[in-house]
Amino acid sequence: MILLLMACPALAQSAPVKVGCLFPLSGSGGLYGRDSTVAIDMAVDWLATQEGYPELQVDVQDSRSKTLRSLQIARRFVEEDSVDFLCGVVSSSVALTVSEYARKSQTFFIGTDHASPTLVGAARHPWYFRVNNDARQSMRAGAKYIAEHYKRGAPLRVAFIGPDYDYGYQSWDDIRRFLDEEGVAYTPVSAYWPKLFDTDYSLYINALMQDAPDILVNAHWGLDLVAFVRQADQLGLFQNMQFMNFDAGGNYEILADLGEDMPEGLILSARHHVNWPDTRHNAQFVKEFYARTGRYPSYAAAGAWSGMIAIATAVRQAGGTRDTAALRLALKHLQLKLPEDPEGFSSRMDPTSHQMLQVQAIGRTLPNPDFAPATMMLGDISVYPPPDIWPAD
Repeated sequence: MILLLMACPALAQSAPVKVGCLFPLSGSGGLYGRDSTVAIDMAVDWLATQEGYPELQVDVQDSRSKTLRSLQIARRFVEEDSVDFLCGVVSSSVALTVSEYARKSQTFFIGTDHASPTLVGAARHPWYFRVNNDARQSMRAGAKYIAEHYKRGAPLRVAFIGPDYDYGYQSWDDIRRFLDEEGVAYTPVSAYWPKLFDTDYSLYINALMQDAPDILVNAHWGLDLVAFVRQADQLGLFQNMQFMNFDAGGNYEILADLGEDMPEGLILSARHHVNWPDTRHNAQFVKEFYARTGRYPSYAAAGAWSGMIAIATAVRQAGGTRDTAALRLALKHLQLKLPEDPEGFSSRMDPTSHQMLQVQAIGRTLPNPDFAPATMMLGDISVYPPPDIWPAD
């Protein structure tokens, strides 16, 4: 695997770099944590074969997606284990709490999977950096997709449904903001906020069918999205409106869990795709993950891989972990060639927001037997590069 590296001083430490990661290994988000653990092992093994990189000593603990439990784990990592970095976290609500603790304890926190823009906006601070693209990048690309494919004379009727917490609220705010910037004529007809990890969406689906939007923007993820799609298909929602999920809908986990129940023609995206980009780097990443697990990776795996490579690269460039100012400078200016990067592009950190900027690929579900148990994969791909400067809140 190929990395784009900066010139750096000789590594000034021999002790391993201690990393404490928080992921759900059980419960609704457990697959994301288990995939992340596999990718962490892949990254650590790869780094051990490279000259000049530090040894990473990584401890992964089960957060169970619980805020208080995650805070307790983070405190133990820092105050008892003296880790150099915190990393991980799937839920943005959990990440906000861990990030605030990282700020108070002055511990670097490398976000690898959560996506609320608040963490790199109103709640950003000098100790937090995120290496996966966030929901704001996804909504910006989504608005461009709508402008490119659906812009018309009559205003589009747009509805929204997403989880009842910061990630969902920000997604609805951002899709409207970027539709306005793209000059799309639209009318917001409704917005609904089921609780995270809800199981019955029939009330919302029936209400949406009565609202009759042209486009439904959905911001669910994980098993919540699986349940919503299955129930919506049974009730006939997809025959009445165009369904779009720009941040998590195209995650391989969703495609695999739904299998033959995944409808054709949904417009989706994700933070990593097993079938795009068609590069040697991505193919090697997917192949190795499959060889270790017998399954294809969710996007959480790509985020965890990126987190380990980011930590090792920053420590290498800073000459160790002792000089926090040098570490911060290295993180602010990271540029890495990652599995999700198409040819000619490398992921880069925005130095102001501490948000990694990445290309977004949006496609339509089409029959594809090559990645079983998924029967649909994204095709007819449209690609949207990030802006040169990331938009503020």
